[in-house]
Amino acid sequence: MKVLVVIPTYNEKDNIQDIIKQIFKNVPSANILIVDDNSPDGTAEIVKKLMEKDKKVNLILKDKKEGLGRAYKTGFKWGVERNYDIIIQMDADFSHDPEVLPEFIKKIKEGYDVIIGSRYTDGVSVVNWPIKRLLISYFANVYARIMTGIPVRDLTGGFKAWKKEVLENLPWEKINAEGYGFQIETTFYAKKRGYKITEYPIIFIERRVGVSKMSKRIIFEAFFLVIKLFFFRFLK
Repeated sequence: MKVLVVIPTYNEKDNIQDIIKQIFKNVPSANILIVDDNSPDGTAEIVKKLMEKDKKVNLILKDKKEGLGRAYKTGFKWGVERNYDIIIQMDADFSHDPEVLPEFIKKIKEGYDVIIGSRYTDGVSVVNWPIKRLLISYFANVYARIMTGIPVRDLTGGFKAWKKEVLENLPWEKINAEGYGFQIETTFYAKKRGYKITEYPIIFIERRVGVSKMSKRIIFEAFFLVIKLFFFRFLK
């Protein structure tokens, strides 16, 4: 099965080379697509040099910073058009462990359509987060789970594997969140359309270098999005 790993980046020059190396170590046959939001730190220049050495590394360089959701939509479209069987999304900052990738692929081969790397299936598996951020994340997922009716414990998680057919059939015209709400929307519509979703327990480790992209605007966007999805869940 053809595997594509999509990684959105903004100012990840300290991580990008190492994360690509670790992905290939765990899934040597995978292709990697970096979707860079015109990082001023030179992330894209590093990727371009890697592309010269390995044709399995690809880059989409955007004109400006447009947010996580749009980066993933761009990457997913690119992967579907090139007929990848499995498309995996993950961060560049090592909060998502590349060693888990073979397990995601195995789950897809077992018949699941969407695999979610979950921080909350076995208690709380988060390392190096301040308690305030941990509580916000945990209870945001409880709130989202209750409001959307989706029995997934980590709806805001961004470490996922998708079967191509799911991404082909999501209603992308309705999916417009820029931040972490994008993760809720895509899972919501995948479940609503009857796809088989499972969670795989991961240990989430806060980024080792760089700055988190979390902001109050992203939190509020997800909060009001969930209210909208509460009403959508009752529509056919």
